[in-house]
Amino acid sequence: MRAFAVGVLPLLVVLVAGCGGGVGEAPADSTRAPEPTSAVSTPSAAGTPSAGSTPQTAPIPRETLIAGHYQPLWPFSDTAEVAAWQRAHQESGHEAWHLDARRTATAFTRDYLGFTGIDQVVKVVAEGEHARVHVGYRGETDRTAVAAVVHLMKYGTGQDAPWEVVGTDDTSFSLTKPAYGATVGSPLTVGGRITGVDESITIHVRHPGSDTPLGEQSSLPAGGEKAPWSGKVTFTAKPGRTLTIVASTGGHIAEVERFTVTGVSVPS
Repeated sequence: MRAFAVGVLPLLVVLVAGCGGGVGEAPADSTRAPEPTSAVSTPSAAGTPSAGSTPQTAPIPRETLIAGHYQPLWPFSDTAEVAAWQRAHQESGHEAWHLDARRTATAFTRDYLGFTGIDQVVKVVAEGEHARVHVGYRGETDRTAVAAVVHLMKYGTGQDAPWEVVGTDDTSFSLTKPAYGATVGSPLTVGGRITGVDESITIHVRHPGSDTPLGEQSSLPAGGEKAPWSGKVTFTAKPGRTLTIVASTGGHIAEVERFTVTGVSVPS
Protein backbone atom coordinates (compact mmCIF):
# COMPACT_ATOMS: atom_id res chain seq x y z
CA MET A 1 0.00 0.00 0.00
CA ARG A 2 1.59 3.43 -0.72
CA ALA A 3 2.16 6.97 -1.82
CA PHE A 4 5.17 9.01 -3.38
CA ALA A 5 6.86 10.34 -6.71
CA VAL A 6 8.24 13.86 -7.91
CA GLY A 7 7.53 17.49 -8.72
CA VAL A 8 6.58 20.64 -6.85
CA LEU A 9 3.12 22.05 -6.36
CA PRO A 10 1.90 24.72 -4.03
CA LEU A 11 -1.01 23.43 -2.06
CA LEU A 12 -2.37 21.92 0.84
CA VAL A 13 -4.81 22.87 3.38
CA VAL A 14 -4.85 21.69 6.96
CA LEU A 15 -8.00 19.83 7.82
CA VAL A 16 -8.83 18.13 11.06
CA ALA A 17 -10.85 14.92 11.25
CA GLY A 18 -11.83 12.95 14.30
CA CYS A 19 -11.64 9.28 15.07
CA GLY A 20 -14.81 7.29 15.09
CA GLY A 21 -16.54 4.09 14.14
CA GLY A 22 -19.65 3.52 12.12
CA VAL A 23 -20.77 3.49 8.53
CA GLY A 24 -19.04 5.91 6.18
CA GLU A 25 -21.69 7.87 4.26
CA ALA A 26 -21.36 7.48 0.51
CA PRO A 27 -21.86 10.48 -1.78
CA ALA A 28 -25.53 10.97 -2.53
CA ASP A 29 -24.87 11.15 -6.27
CA SER A 30 -22.61 8.41 -6.91
CA THR A 31 -13.56 10.00 -1.09
CA ARG A 32 5.66 13.43 8.07
CA ALA A 33 7.87 14.93 5.59
CA PRO A 34 6.11 12.37 3.43
CA GLU A 35 6.87 9.07 5.05
CA PRO A 36 6.84 5.89 3.03
CA THR A 37 3.61 4.19 3.97
CA SER A 38 2.97 0.59 3.28
CA ALA A 39 1.10 1.20 0.15
CA VAL A 40 3.83 3.58 -0.68
CA SER A 41 7.47 2.87 -1.37
CA THR A 42 9.66 5.86 -2.13
CA PRO A 43 10.80 5.77 -5.74
CA SER A 44 13.87 7.51 -7.05
CA ALA A 45 13.23 10.61 -9.11
CA ALA A 46 10.22 9.85 -11.32
CA GLY A 47 10.00 6.25 -10.24
CA THR A 48 12.11 3.18 -10.79
CA PRO A 49 10.58 0.71 -13.23
CA SER A 50 10.26 -2.79 -11.83
CA ALA A 51 11.12 -6.02 -13.57
CA GLY A 52 8.73 -6.49 -16.46
CA SER A 53 8.08 -2.76 -16.75
CA THR A 54 8.94 -0.60 -19.71
CA PRO A 55 11.81 1.90 -19.39
CA GLN A 56 10.93 5.42 -18.33
CA THR A 57 10.57 7.59 -21.43
CA ALA A 58 9.27 10.83 -19.95
CA PRO A 59 8.99 12.38 -16.48
CA ILE A 60 5.64 12.43 -14.74
CA PRO A 61 4.06 15.88 -15.35
CA ARG A 62 4.65 18.07 -12.33
CA GLU A 63 1.12 19.44 -12.40
CA THR A 64 -0.34 16.01 -11.74
CA LEU A 65 1.62 15.33 -8.54
CA ILE A 66 0.60 16.27 -5.04
CA ALA A 67 3.24 17.99 -2.90
CA GLY A 68 5.79 16.86 -5.47
CA HIS A 69 5.68 13.25 -4.27
CA TYR A 70 2.23 11.70 -4.35
CA GLN A 71 0.26 10.16 -7.19
CA PRO A 72 -3.33 11.42 -7.60
CA LEU A 73 -5.31 8.19 -7.85
CA TRP A 74 -8.96 9.25 -7.38
CA PRO A 75 -11.28 11.09 -7.84
CA PHE A 76 -9.27 13.75 -9.71
CA SER A 77 -6.60 13.07 -12.32
CA ASP A 78 -4.98 16.53 -12.35
CA THR A 79 -5.30 20.08 -11.04
CA ALA A 80 -7.43 21.14 -14.01
CA GLU A 81 -10.13 18.72 -12.86
CA VAL A 82 -9.77 20.02 -9.30
CA ALA A 83 -10.19 23.63 -10.44
CA ALA A 84 -13.28 22.73 -12.50
CA TRP A 85 -14.88 21.09 -9.48
CA GLN A 86 -14.00 24.06 -7.24
CA ARG A 87 -15.74 26.47 -9.64
CA ALA A 88 -18.86 24.28 -9.73
CA HIS A 89 -18.83 23.86 -5.95
CA GLN A 90 -18.47 27.60 -5.33
CA GLU A 91 -21.39 28.31 -7.65
CA SER A 92 -23.84 25.63 -6.53
CA GLY A 93 -22.35 23.48 -3.75
CA HIS A 94 -21.73 20.73 -6.32
CA GLU A 95 -20.49 17.40 -4.85
CA ALA A 96 -19.57 18.76 -1.43
CA TRP A 97 -18.50 15.24 -0.38
CA HIS A 98 -15.08 15.97 -1.90
CA LEU A 99 -14.39 18.07 1.21
CA ASP A 100 -14.98 15.10 3.53
CA ALA A 101 -12.10 12.60 3.83
CA ARG A 102 -14.40 9.93 5.29
CA ARG A 103 -16.88 10.10 2.41
CA THR A 104 -14.14 10.29 -0.21
CA ALA A 105 -12.46 7.15 1.17
CA THR A 106 -15.68 5.14 1.25
CA ALA A 107 -16.61 6.31 -2.26
CA PHE A 108 -13.16 5.24 -3.47
CA THR A 109 -13.60 1.79 -1.92
CA ARG A 110 -17.21 1.12 -2.85
CA ASP A 111 -17.83 3.10 -6.04
CA TYR A 112 -14.43 3.15 -7.73
CA LEU A 113 -12.90 -0.16 -6.63
CA GLY A 114 -16.28 -1.90 -6.49
CA PHE A 115 -15.79 -3.36 -2.99
CA THR A 116 -19.40 -2.80 -1.94
CA GLY A 117 -19.10 -4.95 1.18
CA ILE A 118 -16.51 -2.60 2.67
CA ASP A 119 -18.95 -0.02 3.98
CA GLN A 120 -17.65 0.84 7.44
CA VAL A 121 -15.36 3.63 8.62
CA VAL A 122 -13.52 2.41 11.71
CA LYS A 123 -11.30 5.42 12.34
CA VAL A 124 -10.12 8.66 10.74
CA VAL A 125 -6.70 10.08 11.59
CA ALA A 126 -5.84 13.58 10.36
CA GLU A 127 -2.31 14.95 10.29
CA GLY A 128 -1.93 18.31 8.57
CA GLU A 129 -2.82 17.94 4.91
CA HIS A 130 -2.94 14.14 5.25
CA ALA A 131 -5.84 11.95 6.35
CA ARG A 132 -5.87 8.20 6.89
CA VAL A 133 -9.27 6.54 6.84
CA HIS A 134 -9.53 2.99 8.18
CA VAL A 135 -12.26 1.30 6.11
CA GLY A 136 -13.70 -2.14 6.80
CA TYR A 137 -16.67 -4.48 7.11
CA ARG A 138 -18.67 -6.24 9.83
CA GLY A 139 -17.40 -9.75 10.57
CA GLU A 140 -19.15 -12.85 11.86
CA THR A 141 -19.32 -11.60 15.46
CA ASP A 142 -20.61 -8.18 14.30
CA ARG A 143 -17.21 -6.67 15.06
CA THR A 144 -15.80 -4.36 12.44
CA ALA A 145 -12.65 -5.59 10.69
CA VAL A 146 -10.30 -3.15 8.95
CA ALA A 147 -9.74 -3.98 5.28
CA ALA A 148 -7.31 -1.14 4.47
CA VAL A 149 -6.06 2.26 5.61
CA VAL A 150 -6.77 4.69 2.79
CA HIS A 151 -4.30 7.58 2.58
CA LEU A 152 -5.70 10.89 1.32
CA MET A 153 -4.26 14.36 0.80
CA LYS A 154 -5.59 17.80 -0.03
CA TYR A 155 -5.24 18.45 -3.77
CA GLY A 156 -5.17 21.93 -5.30
CA THR A 157 -5.18 25.30 -3.58
CA GLY A 158 -7.55 27.28 -1.41
CA GLN A 159 -9.70 26.50 1.60
CA ASP A 160 -11.93 24.32 -0.58
CA ALA A 161 -9.13 22.08 -1.84
CA PRO A 162 -10.70 18.60 -2.08
CA TRP A 163 -9.43 15.30 -0.73
CA GLU A 164 -7.62 12.94 -3.09
CA VAL A 165 -6.72 9.27 -2.56
CA VAL A 166 -2.97 8.79 -2.97
CA GLY A 167 -2.49 5.22 -1.72
CA THR A 168 -2.97 2.87 1.23
CA ASP A 169 -0.86 2.02 4.28
CA ASP A 170 0.33 -1.57 4.43
CA THR A 171 -0.50 -3.87 7.32
CA SER A 172 -0.52 -7.64 6.84
CA PHE A 173 -0.95 -7.37 3.06
CA SER A 174 1.45 -5.32 0.96
CA LEU A 175 1.88 -4.36 -2.68
CA THR A 176 5.52 -3.40 -3.20
CA LYS A 177 6.06 -4.26 -6.86
CA PRO A 178 5.91 -2.16 -8.99
CA ALA A 179 7.37 0.64 -6.92
CA TYR A 180 5.13 3.57 -6.13
CA GLY A 181 5.40 6.14 -8.92
CA ALA A 182 7.11 3.78 -11.37
CA THR A 183 6.54 4.05 -15.10
CA VAL A 184 5.21 0.72 -16.29
CA GLY A 185 4.04 -1.20 -19.32
CA SER A 186 2.05 -4.31 -20.08
CA PRO A 187 2.39 -7.11 -19.10
CA LEU A 188 3.12 -5.99 -15.55
CA THR A 189 4.50 -8.07 -12.68
CA VAL A 190 2.75 -7.25 -9.39
CA GLY A 191 3.75 -8.57 -5.97
CA GLY A 192 4.32 -8.04 -2.29
CA ARG A 193 3.92 -9.95 0.98
CA ILE A 194 0.95 -11.36 2.86
CA THR A 195 0.17 -13.03 6.16
CA GLY A 196 -2.77 -15.40 5.99
CA VAL A 197 -4.08 -18.86 5.20
CA ASP A 198 -5.52 -20.08 1.89
CA GLU A 199 -5.56 -16.63 0.35
CA SER A 200 -6.73 -15.96 -3.20
CA ILE A 201 -5.45 -12.66 -4.58
CA THR A 202 -7.04 -10.64 -7.37
CA ILE A 203 -5.18 -7.87 -9.22
CA HIS A 204 -6.95 -4.99 -10.95
CA VAL A 205 -5.53 -2.11 -13.00
CA ARG A 206 -7.81 0.94 -12.90
CA HIS A 207 -8.08 4.54 -14.09
CA PRO A 208 -10.77 7.13 -13.25
CA GLY A 209 -13.43 7.35 -15.93
CA SER A 210 -13.47 3.64 -16.68
CA ASP A 211 -16.28 1.56 -15.16
CA THR A 212 -14.36 -1.69 -15.66
CA PRO A 213 -10.73 -2.61 -14.91
CA LEU A 214 -8.18 -1.97 -17.65
CA GLY A 215 -6.68 -5.34 -16.74
CA GLU A 216 -7.38 -8.15 -14.29
CA GLN A 217 -5.76 -11.31 -12.90
CA SER A 218 -7.54 -13.42 -10.30
CA SER A 219 -7.21 -16.53 -8.13
CA LEU A 220 -3.53 -16.16 -7.29
CA PRO A 221 -2.88 -18.58 -4.38
CA ALA A 222 -0.94 -17.23 -1.40
CA GLY A 223 -0.47 -17.71 2.33
CA GLY A 224 2.01 -17.94 5.15
CA GLU A 225 3.73 -15.50 7.50
CA LYS A 226 4.84 -12.41 5.57
CA ALA A 227 5.08 -14.72 2.57
CA PRO A 228 5.83 -13.31 -0.89
CA TRP A 229 3.10 -13.32 -3.50
CA SER A 230 3.34 -12.43 -7.17
CA GLY A 231 1.29 -12.38 -10.37
CA LYS A 232 1.31 -10.90 -13.84
CA VAL A 233 -1.43 -8.77 -15.37
CA THR A 234 -1.91 -7.39 -18.88
CA PHE A 235 -3.72 -4.12 -19.45
CA THR A 236 -4.49 -1.48 -22.08
CA ALA A 237 -4.17 2.18 -21.10
CA LYS A 238 -3.77 5.51 -22.86
CA PRO A 239 -0.25 7.05 -22.79
CA GLY A 240 0.56 9.40 -19.94
CA ARG A 241 -2.10 8.06 -17.57
CA THR A 242 -1.74 7.58 -13.83
CA LEU A 243 -3.04 4.12 -12.96
CA THR A 244 -4.15 2.48 -9.73
CA ILE A 245 -2.90 -1.07 -9.16
CA VAL A 246 -5.22 -2.88 -6.75
CA ALA A 247 -4.63 -6.21 -5.01
CA SER A 248 -7.38 -7.77 -2.90
CA THR A 249 -8.01 -11.01 -1.03
CA GLY A 250 -10.95 -12.55 0.84
CA GLY A 251 -13.40 -15.39 0.78
CA HIS A 252 -13.19 -16.49 4.41
CA ILE A 253 -15.71 -14.12 5.99
CA ALA A 254 -16.38 -11.62 3.21
CA GLU A 255 -15.81 -11.46 -0.52
CA VAL A 256 -13.09 -8.82 0.01
CA GLU A 257 -11.40 -8.77 3.42
CA ARG A 258 -8.18 -6.88 2.69
CA PHE A 259 -6.90 -4.73 -0.13
CA THR A 260 -3.88 -2.63 -1.00
CA VAL A 261 -3.20 -0.14 -3.79
CA THR A 262 -0.30 1.69 -5.42
CA GLY A 263 0.01 4.37 -8.09
CA VAL A 264 2.03 4.08 -11.30
CA SER A 265 2.13 5.84 -14.66
CA VAL A 266 2.15 4.88 -18.34
CA PRO A 267 4.78 6.46 -20.63
CA SER A 268 3.59 9.43 -22.69
